[in-house]
Amino acid sequence: MLVWHGLAEVKPGFGPSVVTIGNFDGVHRGHQEVLAHAKARAAELGGLPVVALTFDPHPMVVLRPDRAPAMLSEPEGRAELLGRHGADAVLILPFDRDVASWSPEEFIDRVLLGTLHAKAVVVGENFRFGHKAAGHVDTLVAAGAQAGFQVEGLSLAGDAQPWSSTYIRERIAEGDVEAAAEALGRPLRVTGVVVEGDKRGRELGFPTANIPADPSAAIPLDGVYAGWLTVLEPAPDGPSYDEPLPAAISVGSNPTFDGVDRRVETYVLDRDDLELYGARIAVDFVARLRGSQIRFDSIDDLLVQMKADVDGARRILTGAP
Repeated sequence: MLVWHGLAEVKPGFGPSVVTIGNFDGVHRGHQEVLAHAKARAAELGGLPVVALTFDPHPMVVLRPDRAPAMLSEPEGRAELLGRHGADAVLILPFDRDVASWSPEEFIDRVLLGTLHAKAVVVGENFRFGHKAAGHVDTLVAAGAQAGFQVEGLSLAGDAQPWSSTYIRERIAEGDVEAAAEALGRPLRVTGVVVEGDKRGRELGFPTANIPADPSAAIPLDGVYAGWLTVLEPAPDGPSYDEPLPAAISVGSNPTFDGVDRRVETYVLDRDDLELYGARIAVDFVARLRGSQIRFDSIDDLLVQMKADVDGARRILTGAP
C-alpha cells in the first residue's frame, strides 16, 4: 500500500482512481462500509486503485482547538487500518489554514481532479468540505456531472445507532470499551513509548510497562481493564516480541501512592522478564474489570486487589470459567 504525506508525494500521472474522503478517525465500522463500497465501485470501473484521503491534524485542531476531539487513531495507524479495509493508497493531507481556506471548487480541482484523477468519489452522506464546510455531497455530484466522475454518499448508520467517532469517544469516556470495540470492529488501541515509572509494580511482583496518557488521544475512564500488549517497535538494542501478550491494564494516576500524572500501566500476565523501556507498544482494551482507581489503606490490601484483577483478566482473555 502507498502512503503519501501531501499532494506533492503523489507521482504525476497517477490515476485514474476511486477516492474516498474523511477524517476516518478510528476507521470504525461505518468507515469500513464506505471503503467496501469504494472497493466495489473500483472493481466495476475496471480495477482502479482506491485512494483514502484523510487529514492530519484533525481540522478542528486548526480551526477550533478548544473543541478538538480526542483522537481514536494516530495517522500511521489510521493508514494501516485503511489499507487493511480496502485502500490501495492513503493520502494524508496536512491540514493548515491554507488548506482550510480552499473553496470546495478549489479542493475538487486541486485534489480530486488535478492530483488523484478521480473517476468516482465515495463519502459519508454527511461529508462536508471546503472553506467554512460549504461543500457537501450535492456539490460533488454537480462537479462530477461536469468533470465526469461518479459520486456516492452513504449512510453510516449501524444496527442500533450511527457508527460514529463521537459515539465511540463517549463510550470510551465512560469506560465501556466493549461497546467501543463493537462500533470499531476491533478493540480500542492506545499506543506509546514505554517510560520508566516508579518501579513499585516490580517491587510488588507486578512489573508494568508504563506509557503517559496522551491528552490528545481517547483514553478510557480510570479503572482496570483486561487486554493485550503488542510490541510495535522494540527498544533500542532490545529483544523483539512477535505475539500479543495477555495483560491487566490500569488507567489512572496511582492514588495509593499519591500519584498525579495520568498514565496507562500494563502488566503482562505471569511475565517479569520483558525488556520494554523505550519500546513502542500498543495496548488493546478488551473489557473493564472494575471502575475508578481506589486508594488502598495498606500495601497488603492493594496486593489482594491486584491479584484479583490479574485473575479476572486471565479469565476473560483465556475464556476460563
